[in-house]
Amino acid sequence: MAEIKSHEFDGFLQNAARNYRIFVIYGPDRGLVSERAALIAAKTGVDLNDAFSLIKLDVGVLQNDAGRLLDEVNAIGLFGGEKLVWIRGAANEKALVDSLQIITESPPEASFVIIEAGDLKKGAGLRKVAEPARSVATIPCYADDARALNGLIDAELANEGLRIAPAARQALLELLGGDRIASRNEVRKLALYCRGQGTIEENHVMEIIGDASAISADDAVDAILKGDSEAFLHAMQKIASSKTPMFLVLQGCLRQFQMLDMMRAEMDEKRLAPAQIMQTHGRHLHFRRKPIIEQALKTWSGPAIAREMNRLQSAILQTRQRASLEDTIATQTLLATTLQSARRG
Repeated sequence: MAEIKSHEFDGFLQNAARNYRIFVIYGPDRGLVSERAALIAAKTGVDLNDAFSLIKLDVGVLQNDAGRLLDEVNAIGLFGGEKLVWIRGAANEKALVDSLQIITESPPEASFVIIEAGDLKKGAGLRKVAEPARSVATIPCYADDARALNGLIDAELANEGLRIAPAARQALLELLGGDRIASRNEVRKLALYCRGQGTIEENHVMEIIGDASAISADDAVDAILKGDSEAFLHAMQKIASSKTPMFLVLQGCLRQFQMLDMMRAEMDEKRLAPAQIMQTHGRHLHFRRKPIIEQALKTWSGPAIAREMNRLQSAILQTRQRASLEDTIATQTLLATTLQSARRG
């Protein structure tokens, strides 16, 4: 098993990444997942501008064609050379997990595989296959801590020859985090705004930087479950600014309702209170999210959860069929779910 911690990634990228053929990159920080996947792709040496060498697949394609990943990994390039098969938007799709199991047992010799996934809990199918396999590098991506954010700020400002005052740095740190790409874009915007001024002061930060903190599907999903439409729309705006695909929020919401469905079924079968169910099935949840889930269990009935899951699944299918309307479909569907939660609350 090779699990690459955040502080180990830079060294791994420079010294050891080339020793692996399969990479599973996952976590709640979608921007960091995407950024690290791109860095690894560049390190493979595959020509990323060659459509015959780089194969990008949405995970939905694999659900409709279970053997596609194996076919692509084992296919010989038209002009020879190595290939990169890049999967995006993964969760725990059975077709992907089954294919990865086969690939790890017999790693490709002329292909690389990069899998970008969302926030996979411990014990999730994709992690259960990837983590024990010696041929796979697993790279969890969690929200940047203060050390990582300071490094990001220093690197971006150094590119523009800028310094930053202590008070400005502290103000900036409070507005960043949660999503690496969104944070990087905010710092670059600040650097552009202050180009030629030498030192960034606190007033510059307050004038130009938006709140890029805590961007994740979980923020949107929590707002949905609470029925807080204002918080939901704010979270969706931040997610959109980070260029995170909206269907990932739909998937995250669907997974949350699937968990609620399982918990609610056990509640009804064993006549248990929500608090009792949370003691057994809510241990993996962050402490801030537990009251939200417990309240949802009180307000959402089993049939209502089932109806909502069907609606979310239908919306995910629509985003696949009509990609140009993905943002609209996702926002309208999830806002409707938010309003349902508000009425039930």
